Amino acid sequence: MNLKNILKYLISLAIAGGLLWFTFQQSHLDVADLWQKISAADYRWVLLSGLFTIIAHWSRAERWRVLLEPVVPQRPTSLEATVSVLTGYLANMALPRAGEVARCGTLYRLSAVPVNVSFGTVVAERLFDLLMLLLLLGATFVLEFDRLSQFFMEFLGGKLPKGSSGSSLLLLIGAVLLGGALLAWFLFNRYREALGRHPLYQKVSGFLKGLLDGLLSVRKLRRPGMFVFHTLLIWTMYYLMSYTLFFAMPATAGLGMLAGLTILVVGSLGMAAPTPGGIGSFHLLVGQVALLYGLTSQDGQILATFIHGVSAVMIIILGILALLVVLLRRNKTTNLPDVLDDPKAIKLER
Repeated sequence: MNLKNILKYLISLAIAGGLLWFTFQQSHLDVADLWQKISAADYRWVLLSGLFTIIAHWSRAERWRVLLEPVVPQRPTSLEATVSVLTGYLANMALPRAGEVARCGTLYRLSAVPVNVSFGTVVAERLFDLLMLLLLLGATFVLEFDRLSQFFMEFLGGKLPKGSSGSSLLLLIGAVLLGGALLAWFLFNRYREALGRHPLYQKVSGFLKGLLDGLLSVRKLRRPGMFVFHTLLIWTMYYLMSYTLFFAMPATAGLGMLAGLTILVVGSLGMAAPTPGGIGSFHLLVGQVALLYGLTSQDGQILATFIHGVSAVMIIILGILALLVVLLRRNKTTNLPDVLDDPKAIKLER
């Protein structure tokens, strides 16, 4: 690991620690009280959540196999793909965004699928997950408009005129977005030629073209129906992973299904933040949004810590088991190339 990566890791770790400290200070949550509440939880619900976690990771691996079918002659087995996915999640717990490379490197060790090829399918996969998250975000905003608009009104701290309603806030946001889009379009058309020669514009346009190509790659799939099925199954399991944990503690057992949807979306945004395993960012966002459903600041933070903790423990356990499988399989298949011994294997396509 070079100095740049070390600095990036230390910065992400500092951000995570700072956010975690801030959330605990804001909620006035005592660590002893947190441990008491979590220790008293009904762990039968935790086991059920763990089952949904396993199904979600398996389904992600199966969807990955569907994406790999048109581009590699050697189709990895379900075990190889699942083990690779789990090692990727474990790597993300240590270093943000390291999981994608670790996942593809593990698959290369097990089945000799080139890293540059598998990495391209992972990028396409992430694009569809982003699309699903955006759809769920829109659905959540429509279904929970009153609560979310109230949250944003309070967050703005009285910066809007008195008597402003959620509808006026929505109109204001829409007007700002529309005005910004029109201004950007005007500037783009006026300075298109000059922008076209700028290196930054070329990089951004190339990146956006790659995103579009990734989204359209689903047309090449041999089993598009299975791809859609597993995408829906993954996100359904993600929902159930956190929703079932509501029933593990008396303070959160009364939360409804819409609360589960809101926490799924907000928690996914927190996990996408550049912190190891979403630490700090997940706690901050989920703890705050829990207030919308009548929880106290302390109970909201306990819920956020409980959900994140269960997820993290499951990733660590499953990730360690996956590493053991890799070691055992590696000893039995010594004829496969090693990603560490073959520099060409880790050369990623732009």
